[in-house]
Amino acid sequence: MFLSKTIARNPDLIRTAVTLHQQGLIPAGSYLIDLDTVAQNACLMKEKADSLGLKIFAMTKQIGRNPAVIRTLMDAGIDSAVCVDMADARRVHEAGMKIGHLGHLVQVPMAETAAAVAMEPEYWTVYSLEKARQISQALPAGREQKILLRVYDEGDTFYTGHEGGFPAGEIRQVIAEIQKLPGLRFAGLSTFPTQLFDPETVTVRHTHNYETLKKLKQELEQEGYGPLEINAPGTTSSHLFEEMAASGATQVEPGHGLTGTTPIHALRDMAEKPAMVYVSEVSHFYKNRGYCYGGGMYIDPVFPPYEVRACVGKDPDTTLRNLVPCDIPAPSAIDYYGILAANAPVQADDTVVFGFRAQIFVTRAFVVPVSGIADGKPVVQGIYDSDGKKMGWPHC
Repeated sequence: MFLSKTIARNPDLIRTAVTLHQQGLIPAGSYLIDLDTVAQNACLMKEKADSLGLKIFAMTKQIGRNPAVIRTLMDAGIDSAVCVDMADARRVHEAGMKIGHLGHLVQVPMAETAAAVAMEPEYWTVYSLEKARQISQALPAGREQKILLRVYDEGDTFYTGHEGGFPAGEIRQVIAEIQKLPGLRFAGLSTFPTQLFDPETVTVRHTHNYETLKKLKQELEQEGYGPLEINAPGTTSSHLFEEMAASGATQVEPGHGLTGTTPIHALRDMAEKPAMVYVSEVSHFYKNRGYCYGGGMYIDPVFPPYEVRACVGKDPDTTLRNLVPCDIPAPSAIDYYGILAANAPVQADDTVVFGFRAQIFVTRAFVVPVSGIADGKPVVQGIYDSDGKKMGWPHC
């Protein structure tokens, strides 16, 4: 779905992928990330957020928590991250980026609370008073921790397995209990998702969850709480910032926006450009169909099923024009291989380039950040695993 936009808006990314793979500089089963384009995307987001008074926290799970990309984001002015879980937090912290928000989707386990406290997150979301008490007990004397409360109301929706938080009607009692706990300060509200892509209108629309945040913010601030932080993540890119700031949001958390791969980026030319492709290789043939290596063939299911295609070849320019349909394994299967169309014009060892909207952290793919693509002088900045650890490839 994202390959067409990459061909149109960042063809040098695909050419570079073919060149580096054919030179043996990057492995099959890799996500190649264009650091120059990530920097451009981050700079425009940071500038827009600053102009509107929005705090901006980068989500890094979808890029495999990659330290080279994290450094690029910091150089572009985004100095804090939202961490989806403690695995995220550890990699972000090790890379030198501040943790702007923790507990966003996954609550911090009891035994890891002290480790999380030591990382000094600016904001920490809790779904229960039990978690709040654990934080309070782990805080050193004199330390204050700003707490966001995950809230929900009738009509709100969550992805399966994401449910949790405090009923909106009980929020005042919860705030009172939070304020009694040593070191904790109630700072605001959060939920997820607050925006979703609407394929029928090809727009991003606010969810009922967002209306719950707005309503509670207005009520609580009128009652003397605040000013409150409103954390409003989901399908975030710069085109939403102005409206979000005007309607009460104070924190935005772009993830796929940084690589130009939110759903709307697949169908419209947005400010952010595509900056990530999946690089594979034709392994062998069976009944006239080429098989290419998997490992990272995860498609974030934001669209109904669609025909997956790949650019295939050995020459950078002709590969751009050779688009071949490919069957990839269902999410319930292990993606050892993708299977190219029968009798397609492909050969053994051809480079195969896909345009997936990825969640690299749930794959076993390599991650290859590359600088210098914009200048025609690409430099591989390391080979990493999907959890942000540098590999000794090809001898790992």
